[in-house]
Amino acid sequence: MSDLDHLFERIAAGEIPSHRVYEDEHVFAFLDINPLSRGHTLVIPKKRYLKLHEVPQDVAAALGRAVARIAGAVLGATGATAYNVLQNNGAPAGQAVPHVHFHIIPKYADGTGLPHHWPARPLDKTEAPGLAQAIAQRVV
Repeated sequence: MSDLDHLFERIAAGEIPSHRVYEDEHVFAFLDINPLSRGHTLVIPKKRYLKLHEVPQDVAAALGRAVARIAGAVLGATGATAYNVLQNNGAPAGQAVPHVHFHIIPKYADGTGLPHHWPARPLDKTEAPGLAQAIAQRVV
């Protein structure tokens, strides 16, 4: 087990100091200690879940409400006019701390914030119908 495994639970419990910006029954939000830009905020469930699809629906709903509210607060407090919401699932996807978390990352005119390049490719039209059906059948 890594020191990172329960890092966010310890932050939410107050065992590790943080700059809290929001808290309710299910959610805790605080400033990132290694921000990409001024106001970079993390929003987490207080209980540890490894990936987003493992979060119970009531907690997921609370996270969704909190992310939206906090994003607006970050814009108001920082003067930024744009932001990214980033959420990674699993180390291969860039998840460094194994606990579901959302990054709210303000984007500024000077370019600070989340760097982005989206190497999109056209949808494979022969595969798309079967893939869409396979995904739709698994939505629970």
